[in-house]
Amino acid sequence: MTEHIVVVGHGMVSHRFVSTLGSRYADTDLAVTVIGEEPDPAYDRVGLSAYVGAWERAALHLEDARHSADPRVTVRSGHLVTAIDRSARQVELDSGEFISYDTLVLATGSRAFVPPVPGHDLPGCHVYRTLDDLDAIRAAAETAGPGAHGVVIGGGLLGIEAANALSLIGLTPHVVERNDRLMPVQVDGRGGALLGDLIRDRGIEVHLSVTDTVIEPRDGADSDGGVRVTLTGDDGETTAVEAAVVVFSVGVRPRDELARGAGLALAERGGVLTDRACRTSDPHVFAIGECAAIEGTCYGLVGPGYASAEVVAARLGDGPGADAEFTGADLATKLKLMGVDVASFGDAHGRTPGCLELVVDDPVTRTYSKLVLSDDALTLLGGVFVGDAGPYQLLKPLLGRTLPSSNPLSLITPGAAADGGGVGVESLPDDAQICSCNAVTKGTLRDAICGGACDVPALKACTRAGTSCGSCLPLMRQVLEAEGVEQSTALCEHFDQSRSELFEIVTVTGIRTFSGLIGRFGRGSGCDICKPTVASILASTSSDHVLDGEQASLQDTNDHFLANIQKNGTYSVVPRMPGGEVTADQLIVIGEIARDHDLYVKVTGGQRIDLFGARVEELPQIWRRLVDAGMESGHAYGKSLRTVKSCVGTSWCRYGQQDSVGMAVLLETRYRGLRAPHKIKMGVSGCARECAEARGKDVGVIATETGWNLYVGGNGGATPRHAQLLAGDLTDDQLIRYIDRTVMFYVRTAERLQRIAPWLESLEGGIDHLREVVCEDSLGLAAELEGRMESHVEGYVDEWAAVLDDPDKLDRFVSFINAPEAPDPTVQFEERDGRKVPVLLGSPSMPARV
Repeated sequence: MTEHIVVVGHGMVSHRFVSTLGSRYADTDLAVTVIGEEPDPAYDRVGLSAYVGAWERAALHLEDARHSADPRVTVRSGHLVTAIDRSARQVELDSGEFISYDTLVLATGSRAFVPPVPGHDLPGCHVYRTLDDLDAIRAAAETAGPGAHGVVIGGGLLGIEAANALSLIGLTPHVVERNDRLMPVQVDGRGGALLGDLIRDRGIEVHLSVTDTVIEPRDGADSDGGVRVTLTGDDGETTAVEAAVVVFSVGVRPRDELARGAGLALAERGGVLTDRACRTSDPHVFAIGECAAIEGTCYGLVGPGYASAEVVAARLGDGPGADAEFTGADLATKLKLMGVDVASFGDAHGRTPGCLELVVDDPVTRTYSKLVLSDDALTLLGGVFVGDAGPYQLLKPLLGRTLPSSNPLSLITPGAAADGGGVGVESLPDDAQICSCNAVTKGTLRDAICGGACDVPALKACTRAGTSCGSCLPLMRQVLEAEGVEQSTALCEHFDQSRSELFEIVTVTGIRTFSGLIGRFGRGSGCDICKPTVASILASTSSDHVLDGEQASLQDTNDHFLANIQKNGTYSVVPRMPGGEVTADQLIVIGEIARDHDLYVKVTGGQRIDLFGARVEELPQIWRRLVDAGMESGHAYGKSLRTVKSCVGTSWCRYGQQDSVGMAVLLETRYRGLRAPHKIKMGVSGCARECAEARGKDVGVIATETGWNLYVGGNGGATPRHAQLLAGDLTDDQLIRYIDRTVMFYVRTAERLQRIAPWLESLEGGIDHLREVVCEDSLGLAAELEGRMESHVEGYVDEWAAVLDDPDKLDRFVSFINAPEAPDPTVQFEERDGRKVPVLLGSPSMPARV
C-alpha cells in the first residue's frame, strides 16, 4: 500500500528531508508531494548574497532541486497551502485543490520580522529573505541611480550580509543596530568594536545604540519609494539618511500560522511545538526546520534543520533509526562578512559561573581571539574570533572537552603553537564533529577512509561532509593526511613532481627543453600528459614561439597548427577582437575571407567571430589577410587567455559607471598569449547590472562608482561557479597589479588542466589566502609576480605573424609533404538548413533539424 507523504514548504530543510527519505527507502512504495510557495524550487538561502551581481536564480538551486531523479516525488512550486483538515487528512491549496496525506510534514520555515516602526510599510521598505526580495531591492536601487543610499535595520549576521548586498548593487549602505555593537548575539564588546571598525573600513556606515527609528516619504512624496530615515541614539542625537531603500533584517519568526489554524499546539514564543521526534500534537503531523519548536525551542540555523529532517525521515520507516530523536544543536557560527572573518561557539560571552576568559587582542594585525575556559583552565567552554578565525575549525570540536595543551594561550597564538603547544586534527576524538552542517564526526570520516574513500570528493559522496557550507573541507583533508592517505601529486609515470613543482624547477634551473628536463628530473621518453604540460610551462616562462625547435613536437594538435581542429579535420580561425571591438574594414576583410575560402561564420559567446572549415594549407593564407588588416591570433586554440568580454560601459550606456570597453581592451592586450594550466576567460562590466557576465568568468571586473570590484574563480561549463570578490573599489593601477599577481600566481601554482575555479577551491585557505598573497603580499611574491607578467607583456609576439615570417615554420602547414598545394580529398561538406556543415566519410549524415 502506497504511503502518501505531503511536505509543506520547499526550502533547504524540506529538500534534505525528501532527499534523505528517497535514498533511505529507495525500494519503498511512497508518493511524496512537495508544495512550495515560491516559484523557485529549493535553493541555497544561506548563500542568498551570491545571487547579487549574477542574478541567476538557477545557480542557487540545490542539486536536483525538483527531485526529478525520484519518480515518486512530485514538486508543486508556486502554490500556497491555505488550510489543513486534520480529520480528513488533507491540505487545501490556494487554487481550491485538496491533497490527501497519510503523513504531513510542515517545513514552512520562517518569515522576516518587521518591527512596527513608523513608516515600516512604505514602498521603499523591504526584507532580505527570498530571491524575490532581492529582485525588488535591485529594482529600487536601479530606479534611484548611482550615489543613492540604503539603510539596513539590524546589525546581526543577516544585516551585515544585506549591507554587503546593497554595496554590490551600487548603493552606499548604512547599518543600524540598537545594541552597542554589531552581531551582539555572537561576539562580545571588544570583538564587536573591532568588527565595527573593519566593516566601516569597507565603506559601510555603522549606527550603534539607536533607540528610535522613524521612516518617512522623502520630501513628503512616496511615488518613487525614496524615504528619509531618522535615527535617534541613546544620547538623544539624531541622524537623517535619505535612502532609496530600507531593508529590515532584525530576525525571523517561525511561520506557524498554518499549524495555528489547524489547532496544533504552539510553543509559548511561537513555532509548531514538537517532541524530540519532531512529532506535533497530531501523531500524523511532523514539523522540521525553522517552523519547529522542538521541546519549545526554535533553531534558526541550517544544521539543526537538517538534523530534524533526518530524524523525521528515519522515523517514517521501521528500519535502523526508527526511534531517532533530535539530540541538540550546534549553534556555532563561522562566516566571512565582507571579507572579515567572524566566528563564535559555545559560551562566547563567558556566562558560565567561575569561568576564565583568555583574550588576545592584537591592534597591529587587527585580530581578536577569546577562549572561555572552565575555572581550572582545563575545559574549553567557548570562543570568539574576529579578523582571523583560523583556530576555530580545530577548537570547536573540543567544546566541553579537556584541552590537549597545558598552555591554552598556544591555541590562539600561532607563534606559540609552532613550539608544539597547538592542537591538530590528530588530537580530536572520534566523536568530535568535523562537519556541523551534516553532523559528520571524525570517526565517520575515518570509517569512510577505511572503506576506500581516499580523497575529499569520495568523502563528500559517502558522508555528506563538506556538501553544505564547505568550511570543513580543510579539516577533511587533514583527516585524510592523519590517516596516512597520501594524495599523489605526480604529473604522470615519467615525472614524480607535480606541475607546480616542475614550474619551479624550470624557473630555477633555466632548463628550456623537454629532453633536458626529463633527462635530469624524470625518466623515459614522455607521454601525451607530460609533453604538452611541459610545453605550457616553457611557454609560460619565456616568450619563445611555441613552434620553435624541440618545443614544436610537444604541442597538441591545436597548438601545433595554431588553430582549433574540427570533427572533419579542418580548422577554425578566430582573430582577436579585444573587448569585442572591431572596425568596419576588419569586418569586411573577415567577410571576404569567409567568402573566398567558403568558410562557415559564427559569432561566438566571447564577442568574437569564428571562421570554420579551413584546410591546413589555407591557414597561412587566411592569417596573412587578417594580419594585414591589423588583426592577430585570438589564441582560441591554446590554454591561455581567450577573451575579455565587455559591455559598452560609459562609452554609450546611460547606466555605465566606468569605461568597461577601455578596460577590457587593456586587459586583453596585456594578457594575450599568456600560456596557463588551462584556458582563461575574463569579463568587464560597466556597472552592477553585469551585462558582461563577469562573475561567470575566471577573472571578472565590475565597475563601481569609485573604481572596480575584482572577482576570481568563476566559470561556466559542466560545473558552473560564481566568481568570488577578491578586492573592491580599486583604481585602474591597483586592478592591473592585482590581476597580474593573481594570474601569475595561478600559472605558477596550479596543476595540469586546472582552471582557476578548482584551483581556488583546492588552495589552502581559499579566497582568504589568495587575498593575503595578492592584496597584502603575505608571501613577499608581489614584485616577482608583477615582474614575470611584465616580461610576458614586453616579449609578446603574435604567433600567426611569427609563422608568416619564418619559412621553416610555414613548411608545417601542408596537407601532403609531396604535394603541398593539394587539398585533402577526405575533407567534405554539405549544406543543411542553409548552413555549411562537415561530413565525416563513412558516417551517415546528421539528420536535419526540425
